[in-house]
Amino acid sequence: MTAPAEPWTRRAPVDLPGPEGDNSIAREPLWYAYGTGDDAPEPPPWTWAATPSPDSHVPPPPPRPAGPATVLPPGTTARLSALPYPHVPAPGGPASADALAHALTTTFAPLRREPENPYNEHRPYASPRCLFPVHAFVGDGGAWRLLEPTRHTLTGPGTGTPTRIALTGRYTAIPSAYQWFRGSLVAIETGMVLRALSLGLELFGTPASLTPPTADGPELLRELGVEQTWEWSLPWLVELDEPHGTGHVTTSFKETPVPDGDPSLTDVVRIDRAQGRVPRGAGNCATSPPQPSPVTTAVPPTLPNSPHTPTWSDLLWHRHSGRMPRALHGMDSAKCLTSLPTRTLTTALAWLGVPPPHPMLAAAFDAVTVTAVVQHIDGHTPGIHRVHDGTAHLLRQDPTAPAGLEANYGYGLTPVNGCGIANAPLTVFFSVRPRELFARFGPAGWSAAQHACGWAVHGLCLAAAAEGLFARPVRAFKEIQTKEVIGLGEDETIVLSAVVGVPRETGGAVLDLRT
Repeated sequence: MTAPAEPWTRRAPVDLPGPEGDNSIAREPLWYAYGTGDDAPEPPPWTWAATPSPDSHVPPPPPRPAGPATVLPPGTTARLSALPYPHVPAPGGPASADALAHALTTTFAPLRREPENPYNEHRPYASPRCLFPVHAFVGDGGAWRLLEPTRHTLTGPGTGTPTRIALTGRYTAIPSAYQWFRGSLVAIETGMVLRALSLGLELFGTPASLTPPTADGPELLRELGVEQTWEWSLPWLVELDEPHGTGHVTTSFKETPVPDGDPSLTDVVRIDRAQGRVPRGAGNCATSPPQPSPVTTAVPPTLPNSPHTPTWSDLLWHRHSGRMPRALHGMDSAKCLTSLPTRTLTTALAWLGVPPPHPMLAAAFDAVTVTAVVQHIDGHTPGIHRVHDGTAHLLRQDPTAPAGLEANYGYGLTPVNGCGIANAPLTVFFSVRPRELFARFGPAGWSAAQHACGWAVHGLCLAAAAEGLFARPVRAFKEIQTKEVIGLGEDETIVLSAVVGVPRETGGAVLDLRT
């Protein structure tokens, strides 16, 4: 996580134009264009295109391959219940024959259903509207099978021992009303999944290597068996044996373009495909194509025991994004009548400080500025803090900052929506300077920063669960006013944020779906 940039790097427009006032999602294409060198970007022509209501969206069915469905073995919850949190098994021991299956269940399988929640089901990581656009395909060196978490199966023709996992996100699983932001949601969730999968592999003693997307990603998508490769993001490859990566382009496969009628998706796919073409010598990523790298730890080296989650099963079960009663939307945070212990922030900073496993992601993570708005935590002054090297440094004492954040949140308190930001003990923002990203990493920097922020936010979600709190990843803050509250520069944009709050009891049922 980066320290403040030198003044000569700050070549920001005084007033970046916004197609919908201060809507941070609508400003994203402008920030991307600014990163490429455009000092006065204009909204793309599709900005005002009519789109169906998000509530009318029906996600496409899963790309179920032809072939049998192999049921994953049960017993994952029992094994996780036998692993005390926060201890991680020592690496190097022999993995059981079904270790990968249990790691996949730990990562992806549904945990619970909440009948009063308008969005279901709930897995170990957060996903916008519980859509889970990121899919995992498991390969044996010959064929690929689709992991279907809700069916608890691997579906497809493969029968050999799994040796690799491909992670790819389906843009069309997200309502078209999100336009450009479909790409960002997939990239952010990919980062969350990378950390969840890293944790699952680590808990079950399964070493692996990780290869970022490469230029032959569309060919790999075709190999996975998806019919329309343009619906999908370039895959990340996790290999369980000797790493080989995806290799160089060896075929003349020409990808079918996005059909007419969805111009914003055409731009999303164009930006995604650009990340596979990393220019040689771009900043810290001087490899073309990116090379495999070992999957390192997802867990901080030192953590206190948790009074709320004594086992890893408890930790994953208690992770949630804030509940509301009676099918209401949003989240509510109870006001802290007494201050939370210092451990609350210490644990969050420890999880935030673990870098992603690949050097390219780690370098992008280092370019992210982390800002924490703190209140009601022992030993920490209420106000704005910058996070460096696992420590929160006070930038400005300001007990009114949480209320200022709530006033600039896009989904305020209404009769049908909860909003507990003013009461939240911790709200964390992840921001970048787009022009610096492009200077250091080329076009791969944009997605790499989103992956890195997703990785960090999933860690924050687990930290919150360990402290009996909820953590809700959000992107609905009005950017200009929010940047003023937290002290960001004109040339910085907010990639992601998360509200950490004290959950209220809703009294609603919670159905256990664990296996």
